[in-house]
Amino acid sequence: MDKIRILIADDHAVVREGTRRILEREEDLEVIAEAADGEEAVRRAAEFKPDVAIIDIAMPKLDGIEATRQIKALSPGITVLILSAYDDDQFVFSLLEAGAAGYLLKDVRARELVDAIRAVNAGESVLHPSIARKVLNRFVATSAKAEKRQPLEKLSEREKDILRLATTGLSNREIAEELCLSIRTVQGHLTHIFNKLQVGSRTEAVVRGLKEGWINLDDVP
Repeated sequence: MDKIRILIADDHAVVREGTRRILEREEDLEVIAEAADGEEAVRRAAEFKPDVAIIDIAMPKLDGIEATRQIKALSPGITVLILSAYDDDQFVFSLLEAGAAGYLLKDVRARELVDAIRAVNAGESVLHPSIARKVLNRFVATSAKAEKRQPLEKLSEREKDILRLATTGLSNREIAEELCLSIRTVQGHLTHIFNKLQVGSRTEAVVRGLKEGWINLDDVP
């Protein structure tokens, strides 16, 4: 089994150590690097190329928003999962626009964090339900002014169906059941969607679709 390689970026050593201990109990997870500030997080991400970077918001030198933006610019294939004490809308919106694939609060249980890492690594979205609808509404509102652009035309009809179902919050398994496909086939289609839209996660793909006007409010539950 290929392990999910993880970078932990948080300015509190005790948080990094505690998170590492939780993750290293799992056979499929491996912490390959740590960072104590935003600039170090960007350097470590470029050096080690983790599969998932767990990023805090409030860090010295570079905050989590700018660190996420730079990591995604340098290495689009790295999936960023935010783990923060802050749940303000402005942080959520800014981080999703910067390219984060998920957003968790630090009061989550260990099992929720582990499951979230596996989910975002598989291309699924991890957003707290209470903020998911507000996030979608925010981008739907801005999408009304957006022109429909060429990249969606590059998607097959099946890929369009999967992107719309992903917008409703269905898991890969639920999408597979809805379309009578295997989970592996759905994962393959999502990979093609990510490559065509030049994004690294389901969250980014949905946000891109909403911002560009490819998905409308009728697609959102």
